[in-house]
Amino acid sequence: MVDYYKILGVKRTATTVEIKSAYRRLARERHPDLNGGSERAAQDFALIALAYRTLSDIQERAHYDAQRERIIRSASVLHSTNPYARRMRRTAAQARWDRAVDRWLEAERREAFARTQAVFTTVSLFLSTFFVAMLKPRFWHSFDSFGRAVLITLFLIGLWHLAARLRVCFERYTYQPKPLQESIMREEKPEKPFTRFTASAFLVVGYVASLVAGLIVGGNMYYVLSDLNILFDHQIRPDLFFYPPIAVLLVDTMHAVASKIDA
Repeated sequence: MVDYYKILGVKRTATTVEIKSAYRRLARERHPDLNGGSERAAQDFALIALAYRTLSDIQERAHYDAQRERIIRSASVLHSTNPYARRMRRTAAQARWDRAVDRWLEAERREAFARTQAVFTTVSLFLSTFFVAMLKPRFWHSFDSFGRAVLITLFLIGLWHLAARLRVCFERYTYQPKPLQESIMREEKPEKPFTRFTASAFLVVGYVASLVAGLIVGGNMYYVLSDLNILFDHQIRPDLFFYPPIAVLLVDTMHAVASKIDA
């Protein structure tokens, strides 16, 4: 803490008149206009002016004195050898250690939750794509105008939610590789585990593989599913693309609610 009394060259018990007199004397000596307008002189004069404004105001001075006294007492406790001070130091050290452990545990909890969210979102997208491609549900044809409007609304919300989740995952776990020459010269180890290209390729390949696998399994199970033709179909239709984002939205919502309940 800056000692304003030392800056003005007055005692702790100095009166307002003594503080004002010290300020005037220093202003005549340190004013920038009298010292060639140097930057150092301007900084010194600004600090002198701040000290004068603080100590010349009764309320500001009282607040400053209280803060200064607390710092002095804290410093005396830190350097004291009596048992009470040592016990206070041990208590303070234990409290700092406990806070550090709590922060570390909280950071680990958040990181684990973020990883779980990334896994839930990715797995939900792949599994829902697989089952939609296999079963080809007929919800669109079963709904009236209101039901279709609700379905479209859920699809748009789910699509926005999926894009937002993937963006967060990319920002958290992927990096853009630097040029080869720069990476060789610096030899820095990436802080994130995957490149943008690797993560993008994984999503595209996983989605296409889930789609193809669902179509193959659905084609082989056509005769088994034909008895359920009221709910399912064998034709590929545009409305099938509505369902995976909705499934991701529902699964992530249930996971978030369950996490809050457990917390």
